[in-house]
Amino acid sequence: MTDHAVTVTSVTTQYATQVAQDLELNAKEQERIGAELSALQAQLVVLQDDQSVLHRIHQTLDSRPASAPSTPEPSTSLPQQASGKNTPARSAPSKTAAKAPSAKKTTAQAKKDKTQAAEPKAATASAQPTLIALIRTHLDQQKEPRSAAEVTSALAQAHPQRTIKSTVVRTTLENLVAKSQAHRSKQGASVLYTSSTVQATTHKTPAPALPKTEQDSNKREKAGAVSS
Repeated sequence: MTDHAVTVTSVTTQYATQVAQDLELNAKEQERIGAELSALQAQLVVLQDDQSVLHRIHQTLDSRPASAPSTPEPSTSLPQQASGKNTPARSAPSKTAAKAPSAKKTTAQAKKDKTQAAEPKAATASAQPTLIALIRTHLDQQKEPRSAAEVTSALAQAHPQRTIKSTVVRTTLENLVAKSQAHRSKQGASVLYTSSTVQATTHKTPAPALPKTEQDSNKREKAGAVSS
């Protein structure tokens, strides 16, 4: 009996819980549908108002008497007006066609001006001697060896319009040495460069002859040294 009573109580509790949940869901569903119904009701009111306005407009239009279409009177100025209206349309392409060659001409003239402006610069650049030619000419004009710094300073002063760097000058001098167009020598820690032309001239130039009196004096000194 006791087990049976417990079972009945458990089933009742489950049913009660289920019914409570169903009631809650039912209330929420009614609330949702009520909200949608209110929105639809508001839309219906708006549509009804629009319908009333449209009915009044329709009645107003129907109450107006139908007017007979007016027949246009023939006029002799109609062809003139038509021709006057068409004239600008016909002249428009001609203006456009006239502008196109002008634009092309302007572009061609601009290109021509740029080319003419670039030609003097190119001619000036080509007329300037190269750095290696400047260095060779400078060394040929020097009677004594010069360092790369001295060559750079002299060229920078002689050609202020050009950017001359000592590293480039030193590299160019080494290239001239490699091509046997310059001679390299050292004086302590300094590296000096001489033109190969100047170096060859120095080696080929004979020593100046001594005057006859000095030659006789040298002979006497040598003879005295031998006899002693």
